[in-house]
Amino acid sequence: MRDLKGKTLVVASHNAGKLREFADLLEPFGIDAKSAKEFGLPEPDETGTTFEENAYIKAFAAAKATGLPAMSDDSGLAVDALDGEPGVYTANWAEKPDGSRDFMMAMEKTEKRLQEAGASDPAHRGGRFVAVICLAWPDGEAEYFRGEAEGHLVWPPRGDSGFGYDPVFLPLGHQRTFGEMTAEEKHGWKPGQPDALSHRARAFQKFAQARLGSA
Repeated sequence: MRDLKGKTLVVASHNAGKLREFADLLEPFGIDAKSAKEFGLPEPDETGTTFEENAYIKAFAAAKATGLPAMSDDSGLAVDALDGEPGVYTANWAEKPDGSRDFMMAMEKTEKRLQEAGASDPAHRGGRFVAVICLAWPDGEAEYFRGEAEGHLVWPPRGDSGFGYDPVFLPLGHQRTFGEMTAEEKHGWKPGQPDALSHRARAFQKFAQARLGSA
């Protein structure tokens, strides 16, 4: 197994919210993490049909361009009443004609689809956030780590923290949405702590246990 200790790790993302979360998660391990943006790398087209495929596309593109190991995640919201949509197309639902993203619009679209499906009570509004982290090397070798956070969707949106669909997602066993939680509450996880809460933190926990020697 290849060793990451002492190596620079490229975080293959241009998403400011994801970069903040990964920076917080990597900090305890002393990893020298650099973003793809710092290397001036373009964002590759995400043409995959699964979270794994899209995570690999981003991670391998960064690893190949820099000659360094790279990690990326692909994540999304899978809603049961919508047959798993938006899934890998979660960000696409937020895209505007000018190429920018409007997640309020995306949340409204999701709610409209739920109402059309007759999903008005919490029991029929279940779903999960999914995150798959890919660790890729310049020669194409890759490993995958998957995390999921179960919950249901609320309306109207609650909270202005986090990003994306966080204000409409109420994680199982909690009374506040991801949008109402602090960053530490949502994705904070350190070695030796119990299971993380968010999908990305849960995927990272598996990555840390497998590749960083975390307990």
